[in-house]
Amino acid sequence: MNRVVVYWVCVCLLSVMSFGIAAQNAINSVRVWPSPDSTRVVFDLNDKPDFSYFMLKSPLRLVVDLENTDKIKYLPSIPTKHQIVSKLRYSKAKNRKGVRFVFELKGAVKPVLFALAPTGPYKNRLVVDLYNKEQAKPAVKTSNTAVKKRELNKARDIVIAIDAGHGGEDPGSIGPSGTYEKTITLQIAKRLERMIDAEKGMISRMVRRGDYFVNLNTRTSRAREKKADFFVSIHADAFTSPQPSGASVWVLSLRRANSEIGKWLEDKEKHSELLGGAAGVIKNTASEKYLAQALLDMSMDHSMKTGFSVAEEVMYELKKVAKMHKKRPQAASFGVLKSPDIPSILVETGFISNPREERLLKTADYQERLAKAIFTSLKNYYLKNPPDDSLFASLKSQQPTTHKVRSGESLSLLASRYGVSVNKLKRVNKLKSNTLFIGQELNIPQS
Repeated sequence: MNRVVVYWVCVCLLSVMSFGIAAQNAINSVRVWPSPDSTRVVFDLNDKPDFSYFMLKSPLRLVVDLENTDKIKYLPSIPTKHQIVSKLRYSKAKNRKGVRFVFELKGAVKPVLFALAPTGPYKNRLVVDLYNKEQAKPAVKTSNTAVKKRELNKARDIVIAIDAGHGGEDPGSIGPSGTYEKTITLQIAKRLERMIDAEKGMISRMVRRGDYFVNLNTRTSRAREKKADFFVSIHADAFTSPQPSGASVWVLSLRRANSEIGKWLEDKEKHSELLGGAAGVIKNTASEKYLAQALLDMSMDHSMKTGFSVAEEVMYELKKVAKMHKKRPQAASFGVLKSPDIPSILVETGFISNPREERLLKTADYQERLAKAIFTSLKNYYLKNPPDDSLFASLKSQQPTTHKVRSGESLSLLASRYGVSVNKLKRVNKLKSNTLFIGQELNIPQS
């Protein structure tokens, strides 16, 4: 009997010991993702991290402790480009079972640390985001063709913000052969950038120019800083099975629009962003909220109408080069479409989860044709509807505008799009009825 008891005690002790050994976490790799205004460091681990951190001064350092975790043999060097962290090293840990990392910093930073659960190709992760407090807003970098000077205030370039989806630690969807969505979107975005910058009267502003992470909530604010007239976000779709295929174009849903208006009204700092110079006059007055409400409503209404009109143009052009997944623009609550003062669309260029479309999306020719379709759509829209102080507006005033009728278009729709009355359209074109024919060419009078 005693031998049986001793046997089971030994079994229990061995189980406890093996559990203790298994419980020790392991770091598989450490990856560094620098960007112009932040640096992201990612620790890939076997299990969920148990971490804590604190800051030290003189010199500036961030100290991160991981409990029950083994060291990794090699730590990565820090790239010199966009350097916020000068060195990542080990230091003496709190106890023998843990590990301590020290981030030697080049200036004041705001650290944000969080754990991520396994997803896609990644296991558990600890993400360390370091935002540079001292760095001024980065200068807008463009290609040589993008460095344009505005000759006159009343002949400015139309500014298009291009958002290449995902980036850095966030690969987006992954194709059957391992193609990352973040790679495809950046390649198409750069092609679109080149086309826009080569067009007199237009200029592009890239939300991200390299393989780094940009927070979803800051993408539209970056476009606002760059005084964008329009925001186009480029993505590649995916599904759990390989069958779905085709491109689609998305606009903001009315439900999300109303939600965003409510958030902006609650945040008084955003009133200033929307009201501009008038904010100082009406601030802290009884009318502030009502004026902000009225302006938000009008601004969001304009943004959604413009976004939908451009989306229709993009759909029309994409049909010439790609199979379409949806026949009409779709409405959704995507975060990058939420800005009330910048019209925006999201273009899904195809299903990267479909083997055939993945192969297409990787080719330079197909990327060029997709970018050309988006560019042509934006150019066509702003030739018809230019901002008053733009070069496009002065060009429009010098020549009559024509429009070729497409499927589904009516006199009332075209009158609304071009800002003229139905009667004026009929009178200029000598129409006796409201019936239009596909391919019919109409003269559009100046509004």
